[in-house]
Amino acid sequence: MGLQILSDFGNFVLFETGFAIHNGKSLEQTIWKTGSEMMPEPYGRRNVLLYFEHDDVDAAFEKVAPHVELIHPVERQEWGQRVFRFYDPDGHAVEIGEPQ
Repeated sequence: MGLQILSDFGNFVLFETGFAIHNGKSLEQTIWKTGSEMMPEPYGRRNVLLYFEHDDVDAAFEKVAPHVELIHPVERQEWGQRVFRFYDPDGHAVEIGEPQ
């Protein structure tokens, strides 16, 4: 995606844009006040969509598509925006769209 890493702490990565990703297990106690044994389903799978904008959706697709399970290739949505969607290695849905 071309995001520049500002800090990488292993279970927490912060990007220059302010976007951050966390390892879920490290946050279970802090956010949900519970451990893994209490979480009935994997969080964020098939019920959360991560959305990113990219100035060149076609270039992003060419770079990402060979490495992921596609939901669909680049297509124009009813509202006119071109997007593609895929699952990351953990099964989370990700959408890359052109700026509106």
